Amino acid sequence: MSEQPVIEEDKMMAPMLVACPSFHEPWQRFLDEWSSDPSAEKNGVDGSLPHYLALSDLADHLIANLEAGNTSDFAAVFDVVEQWIVRGSQYVSEAAVVGLLEDLTYDGRYNKKKVSDFVPWMGPTTRRWLPEVVDFWKRLNDGKFSPLSIG
Repeated sequence: MSEQPVIEEDKMMAPMLVACPSFHEPWQRFLDEWSSDPSAEKNGVDGSLPHYLALSDLADHLIANLEAGNTSDFAAVFDVVEQWIVRGSQYVSEAAVVGLLEDLTYDGRYNKKKVSDFVPWMGPTTRRWLPEVVDFWKRLNDGKFSPLSIG
């Protein structure tokens, strides 16, 4: 049995766009905004886009879909999130947890639903991280900040 390759930063969004075709337009807006920004280049090659900002957009997109009842892509979406955490480089794993999950757990982003409504679609590793992220927000709100430690 061959080991699956590590998911690197510059390849992380491709499977999400397959899993969630409705995110193509927000992703394209993100690329349009950042493609000409010199800070989005590393050694002259695209590779250091601020993915955390795109993952915040993805969180908003997923929450809007959840609240509208448009959940048909969620199994595939959260399979990608699980793969990011399990098979991602340090950056990708951290972005999935500290970027996407953290944004999904912020109550202020919801109108009718809550982050626990995503749990049925989450993989086991994602589900294990969810209480850690919720606890992070609790500590932050209680004035007891301590960062999440990924890896």
